[in-house]
Amino acid sequence: MSKIQRIIIFVILLMLLAGMLFPMYWMIKTSFTQKAGYVVDLKNLSPWPLTLRNYKDLWMWGPFLRYFLNSLLVAVLVTLGNLIFCLMVGYAFARRRFFLKNLLFLSVIFVIMIPAHIIIIPLFLLIKFFGWYDTYLALILPWLVTPLGVFLMRQYIESLPKDLEDAARIDGAGDFKILFSIVMPLCKPALAVLGIQVFLVNWNSFLFPFILTSSQKMRTLPVALALYQGYQTIDWPHLMSASTISALPVIILFLFFQRQIISGLTAGALKK
Repeated sequence: MSKIQRIIIFVILLMLLAGMLFPMYWMIKTSFTQKAGYVVDLKNLSPWPLTLRNYKDLWMWGPFLRYFLNSLLVAVLVTLGNLIFCLMVGYAFARRRFFLKNLLFLSVIFVIMIPAHIIIIPLFLLIKFFGWYDTYLALILPWLVTPLGVFLMRQYIESLPKDLEDAARIDGAGDFKILFSIVMPLCKPALAVLGIQVFLVNWNSFLFPFILTSSQKMRTLPVALALYQGYQTIDWPHLMSASTISALPVIILFLFFQRQIISGLTAGALKK
């Protein structure tokens, strides 16, 4: 590749990066503005003057902390559930032989192909039947295992050599010991990808928390932000402050686990 081609590719990538970062910059800039009646003005790109008043107002507004903790609790518990249960189910599909194994795995693939919105009505009826409506159970239990997570873990575990498992089994280790002491450490890249994907989806989830809850105390951040924007005139500085806070956990999570995420995404690109 010539030097001119590299420069052209670099400029194109730089423009794409600027296009992706500009909305985030504008969100953060707006969250620090001092203007009470702020309107969007693309001519003014300067972040000055800055103020933390908008963030202080949000935390002083009582329900916001509850919304934040609700989203954090739901996202963390659902992520932990997927890391454990998808690992176990994926290991069973990859290493065990049982009746209708291929048919069951085919059903997992079919579920991945079905849009989640199709199950809104039957899921709502089930939640009402079990008495879970407007509770944490409605926000957590239906999502503890995802078909995409099962598929990802099964494919990754199948690519691992069986030698260590066989050696541990000869030494008397049981299935759970092998799974959590040998297989699980080898699956860290795939688990990182699964964890960040599940956390991101549940942290930003709006439709199901909106349908399966009704009280103010059970709202999550996306639902609260939507209602905050709809019930009042759009207060852009405070709305952007809340949006910035809601984006921080995902950004921090990616910064801490970016190496595992990248290695998980590129794993399997080369085959022996």
